[in-house]
Amino acid sequence: MNKIGHSCLDELVHMRIEKLTKKSKMSSEITQLSLSELPMDNWMAHLPSALWDTPLCYMAIPGSHNAITYCLDKNDRSPVDLTQPDMLQKLDKYMKPIIRPFVYKWAIAQECSIREQLDSGVRYCDLRIAHRPNDSSNDLYFYHGVYTTITVEMVLKEIREWLDVHPKEVVILSFSHFLGLSQELHILLVSVIKSVFDSKLCPKMECVTLRKLWSQGHQVIISYEHNIANCHRELWFQIPYWWANKCKPEALIEEFEHRKQYGRPGGFFVTGINLTEDLKYICSHPTESLKDMVMSTYPTLLSWVKQQKPGSNTGSLNIIAGDFVTESRFIPTVIALNENLLKRP
Repeated sequence: MNKIGHSCLDELVHMRIEKLTKKSKMSSEITQLSLSELPMDNWMAHLPSALWDTPLCYMAIPGSHNAITYCLDKNDRSPVDLTQPDMLQKLDKYMKPIIRPFVYKWAIAQECSIREQLDSGVRYCDLRIAHRPNDSSNDLYFYHGVYTTITVEMVLKEIREWLDVHPKEVVILSFSHFLGLSQELHILLVSVIKSVFDSKLCPKMECVTLRKLWSQGHQVIISYEHNIANCHRELWFQIPYWWANKCKPEALIEEFEHRKQYGRPGGFFVTGINLTEDLKYICSHPTESLKDMVMSTYPTLLSWVKQQKPGSNTGSLNIIAGDFVTESRFIPTVIALNENLLKRP
């Protein structure tokens, strides 16, 4: 080969090496990118391939406690839900203008819509289902203190539409705290769930991974807190929810650290960092709201969350749920915990 031929070949080899070097550098930069910096609306789709075969019950997943409380009925058409103390129900009946503002301030746990929560990275939703008293229709609603203005079917359809645009994202929907539902209404609700999500529903199985779900086109895992789940392969049994029932973050952390010593449940489970206000706390903070309490404690709670690890070991966590989850760094903080599962040099 002449000198010109050698020169051209050397140049081509040099260009090829340079291109591969740049590609390798870009790949390295992506690998080193913190998982908290992934696009939140598609964070599962952007996870490193090393996590695609990790069981979802061993991963860290951000969740929304009382997810559908952003649309509580504020027009006084809704009665106080029947789980509230008799005294509160009587006061609400005769002193509604005075009582209702307090109910709303402490009942709203999320301010963003379900679509906004999903866009922000939420992949577990705590859904509390009710049939309104004295309602002749079969419509079902969500509730927390009072009932919502939108029905369960409307929200499920909204989730389905979102999933159609995000084909690699997986959501876990927990149906629980059923209030006023007859067996017939349970059958109707299951029918609606199947109709809305259809083939996206993941049937009960031992090991659920992203790769397996993607290959089968499943995007929805339904946890159902009722014995009707025994009759449907698409309904998973109730996912355990660790609830500390504390109004101070230090007491909540102490409770969870105690529970962690005895090991985690075998499958999916939720650690709820949602604080619980009692009557004494509300009366001693008359100008505050649930949001005020939550936001003031998030620095302490998120500091604890950052120290947690997902996985199968004793003391590891799985789903972590909270209130006002879009108002802080809660979601990216939980997602970043999955870096502990990556074997990095």
